[in-house]
Amino acid sequence: GIVILCFSYVFSQFYRAFLAVMTPVLSAEFGMTSTEFAYASGAWFVAFALFQFPVGILLDKVGPRKTAGVIFTIFAGAGTFLFAYASSPTQIIIAMALIGIGCSVALMAPMYIFVRSYDATKFATLVSTFIGIGSLGNIASSEPLAAAIELFGWRESCIALGIGTVIVGLAIFVFVRDPESAQTETTKGGFLDLLKIRQLWPIFPIILGGYVVAAGLRGSWIGPFHSELYGYDTLQIGRATLYMSIALVLGTLFYGPLDRMLNSRKKVVVLGNVLVLAGCVAMAMHLPASPFWGTAAFVFLGFIGASYAVQMAHGKSFVPEHLAGRGVTLLNFCSIGGAGIFQWISGPVVETFATDGNLQSQYTVLFTYYAIVMFVTISIYLFSRDAKPSQQAS
Repeated sequence: GIVILCFSYVFSQFYRAFLAVMTPVLSAEFGMTSTEFAYASGAWFVAFALFQFPVGILLDKVGPRKTAGVIFTIFAGAGTFLFAYASSPTQIIIAMALIGIGCSVALMAPMYIFVRSYDATKFATLVSTFIGIGSLGNIASSEPLAAAIELFGWRESCIALGIGTVIVGLAIFVFVRDPESAQTETTKGGFLDLLKIRQLWPIFPIILGGYVVAAGLRGSWIGPFHSELYGYDTLQIGRATLYMSIALVLGTLFYGPLDRMLNSRKKVVVLGNVLVLAGCVAMAMHLPASPFWGTAAFVFLGFIGASYAVQMAHGKSFVPEHLAGRGVTLLNFCSIGGAGIFQWISGPVVETFATDGNLQSQYTVLFTYYAIVMFVTISIYLFSRDAKPSQQAS
C-alpha cells in the first residue's frame, strides 16, 4: 500500500513542477505570460492547500484508503484530461486547481499511516525518504517530459499522464490498508483544538514560508528565468529543471536524519532556511551573467530549501495522536498554502516593482521579495520551542 501511495506522490511531485517545462509550448499555443504561469502554478498550490481540511477530517474518520482512492482518482484524473484538451490559459489554471485537489492527499495518507503505525522519533526520516523517492516525479517533469513533448506533443503526453493517474488511483483501493486504530477509534476534537496549542503558533510561519522559494522557483520561475535571461529552449529548460529536481531529492534525503543526529529539529530548520535567505540575498544583489551559474544558484536553493520534512516533524511533535489526520493536514495546509499564496503574489510584485522591459530588474525584484519572506518567517520561528527526538521516543 505504501508503494502504491508512493506512486501517487510521484504524480503529485510531477504535477506541481511540470509547468516550468511547458513554458515554451503553452506560450506559443495560448500566449501565456509569466504572470499567468504564476497564477496556474499558484492555483495548484492553493487548491491543494484548501482541500487539506476535508482531507484531514476524512483521514481521521474513514481512513487513508477511501480518502486517497476517491480524491486522487477523480480530481487528479479529471484535471489532467482537462489540461490535455485545454483551449485557453483560463482552462489551464482550472485544470491545475483540479489536479491540486487530487494531489492533496498523496502525501497526507502515508504521513497519517506513519504517525499511527511507526516510532515517532523516525517520523522525519520516514517522511523525507518517502518524499525523496516520490520526488522522482519532480525529475520526470524536467528533461524526460521535455523529450516526450518534443517526440509526441504536449497534449498527447498529458493524455498518457491522465491514464496513468487513474490507474494508480484505482490501485489505491486494492492495495492500501487502513491502520487498525483508524478503524476502531472515535476521534474527538477538531482543527480549533489544534489552534489552541500555543507551541504551534511560532512554527506555523516557517511552515508557511519555508517551502516558498524551492517550490516557487522549481514550479514556475525556473522556466521564464532561463528562457528570458539566457534564451533557453524547451530541452535546455528541461535540463536545468532536471538538475534542480535532483538537488531537491538529494536535499530531502540529506535533511531526513539530521534532527536525530543533532537531537534538534529547530536548529536544523533555522540553519537550512538561513542559507536559503543568504542565497536569495546574493541573487537579488547580483544575478549570474552565465547560464551555468544561474542554474547552479537554482540547484543550491533547491537542495538547501528542502527541509520540509523536518519542519513538519517539529510541528507534528506537538499534535496529539487522536488528531493525527487533522494535525498533519493543517501543517501541510500552511506549507502548500504558503507556497501557493506567495507564488500568486510574486507575479504582481514583479510586475509592479520591476523596470519596464528590464529582465534583470524583474528577477532582482523576485529574489528581493523571496528574501523578505524568508527573513520575516525565520525571525518569528526563532521564538519556537524545540522538540528533541530523544525526548519523544514511543
